[in-house]
Amino acid sequence: MNDLHGILFAYRSDANLGELTRPRNTCSLPFGGRYRLIDFMLSNCVNAGITDVGVVVHQSYQSLLDHLGSGKDWDLSRKHGGLRILPPFSYTEAGHGEYRGSMEALAGVYDYLEDIRQDYVLLAWGDTAINLPVNQVFEQHLASGADITMVCTPTLKGAPQFSEYVEVSEEGRITDLSVHPTSADKALESLEIYILSKRLLMDMVNYCSAHDVANFSRGVLQPRLKSLKMMPYIHKGYVGRFQSVSDYFQRSRELLDPAVRADLFNTARPIRTKDQSNPSTYYGPESRSVNSLVADGCQIEGEVENSILARGVVVEKGAKVSNSVLMQGTVVKAGASLSYVIADKDVTVNEGRMLMGHATYPLAIAKGSVV
Repeated sequence: MNDLHGILFAYRSDANLGELTRPRNTCSLPFGGRYRLIDFMLSNCVNAGITDVGVVVHQSYQSLLDHLGSGKDWDLSRKHGGLRILPPFSYTEAGHGEYRGSMEALAGVYDYLEDIRQDYVLLAWGDTAINLPVNQVFEQHLASGADITMVCTPTLKGAPQFSEYVEVSEEGRITDLSVHPTSADKALESLEIYILSKRLLMDMVNYCSAHDVANFSRGVLQPRLKSLKMMPYIHKGYVGRFQSVSDYFQRSRELLDPAVRADLFNTARPIRTKDQSNPSTYYGPESRSVNSLVADGCQIEGEVENSILARGVVVEKGAKVSNSVLMQGTVVKAGASLSYVIADKDVTVNEGRMLMGHATYPLAIAKGSVV
């Protein structure tokens, strides 16, 4: 699909995710044992035949750079085009601070936008777990004659104060957009994934720069609901959104459902990630693993139940891990017990320690902690 260019926003570092986003932005948050959140939208682009993708970053993106590298693992390492990381060069030179919104972010990479070779652009946040048939979205966009196609879901997952909702007429056109209301007042939630022409995008960026408009939804979409033809693409598959520590924990536990895994990791549209070439996981003779996702390179000699373990996790003999998410390199020493815990990378839980959170309020342990 050489007529579509991908732009992924990866500058958000959500404070509501607490310890999980202190060392990184939200797009580089580990998920599902092997992946980072950016992997999903990046893979969606590649699966649709998109060969050029720009990733808009601002700060705390070292972890993201380490993960993406040259883009080789997504077949985006190319002499012309491919994957491009877009720091805010022109924006920082102007003496501004953090981006106030996506239109300001696009203005910060204006030179890149001008050089886009394709006629159409996919705009999306890179921190949503979704297996989206982008080619179908694009086909619908062209067939409908829409100015903007907005991907929506009937399965409301976001907290209303951080989400957007649309109303659709009988003719199928978007007629109303609520941005961060106090309650979910409409049947469709916007996933903030859009397809529009490059020409329209450039007109919008120029307008927003001239009028100091930073926010895409409030500053561009809401005022133009009547003048632009906006159409929804309704995605009925799984969607994972991450707006709090509790959200992250619940979305992680949903992966233990085989139906969710089958949808999110659809083999027809594979989710790619960085190749780490880890050895197989070792299970000791007295180990026990029940209803858990365990990545490569782990050493399991204790008990693991209803949990997700990333690469290189060690659970020593006599240790018990239940209803928990352990990120890469976590070590649970002999006799320790974890329940409803999220352990960030390289956490060490000492012998005999008992750590317990709650299903709605999991205990999050910061990266590199020894507890």
